[in-house]
Amino acid sequence: MVKPKNYWYYEVSKTAPQYALRYLSEAWKRCFNRVSGQPKFKKKGRDDSFTLDGSISVGFNQIKLPRIGWIKTYEVLPDNVNPKSVTISKKAGRWFISFKIEKETQMTEKSVDVVGVDLGIKSLATLSTGEVFEGAKSYRKLEAKLSRLQYLNRHKTKSSRNWKKAQLKIAKLHSKIANIRKDALHKLTTYLAKNHSHIVIEDLNVSGMMSNHKLAKAIGSMGFYEFRRQLDYKCQLYGSSLTIVDRWFPSSKTCSRCGFVKESLSLSERVFKCEHCGFSCDRDLNASLNLAMAGSSSVSACGLDNADVARLKQE
Repeated sequence: MVKPKNYWYYEVSKTAPQYALRYLSEAWKRCFNRVSGQPKFKKKGRDDSFTLDGSISVGFNQIKLPRIGWIKTYEVLPDNVNPKSVTISKKAGRWFISFKIEKETQMTEKSVDVVGVDLGIKSLATLSTGEVFEGAKSYRKLEAKLSRLQYLNRHKTKSSRNWKKAQLKIAKLHSKIANIRKDALHKLTTYLAKNHSHIVIEDLNVSGMMSNHKLAKAIGSMGFYEFRRQLDYKCQLYGSSLTIVDRWFPSSKTCSRCGFVKESLSLSERVFKCEHCGFSCDRDLNASLNLAMAGSSSVSACGLDNADVARLKQE
């Protein structure tokens, strides 16, 4: 039904529509399992991408794709790589190509056995070792410039040349904000996975936190979900184990010295003061210490890490 009416169907690789159907099948499976909502049609011009596989060759700064041929890249590509599939996408007027490769686990020397990581708004991450990592906060820094570009675009005729030029400037600025945030997250997650044997984080309800309109902008600019996603695969890459503590664990309300749990703790209280033993320290540091102790107790109790659990499930 599709091919006779669309002659261009024979001009492109057959794998592009095949992958589109595979992704549609996965989306419906997620919907039936109540993981996500119903899939929607992609809008042309927004997150344009397609996937190819087959005879793919990688050169020094070029890559050969089926039905397209050799394409020169701005970045130097890795040597001796045989990708199974490639995904070509367009973002803010630029074309990107990503490919999947098999990579073995790289065991690195770990300086710390167990570390607790508490994510926050004031600072991106506070470690139980006392280290504090500030967030990029790129949206806050470029918010005025973004607002100005959107203000100047308010009266332009939609789909006109000037409107398209303005939309491209806005898209480039959005891409810059996202890239700055991703760069900070990549540096932090790589440092954690390479130098810590066991990492403990909390299962945050990010969608529920975003419902607070007073904090939604600050929470969204930190990228909590992206932090967990990157840390998950990097722990497998560098031979570390990741433990996710239940979201109802009172890490902020519990005293890291005596274990006393407070009934309530407001967001304005940045210093934790224990009413039982008189212990006092930074709120985020106290939470990270509690996460580290929760992670160390779970490891000593079961003696297994994520790799061992995955191996037992396969067996």
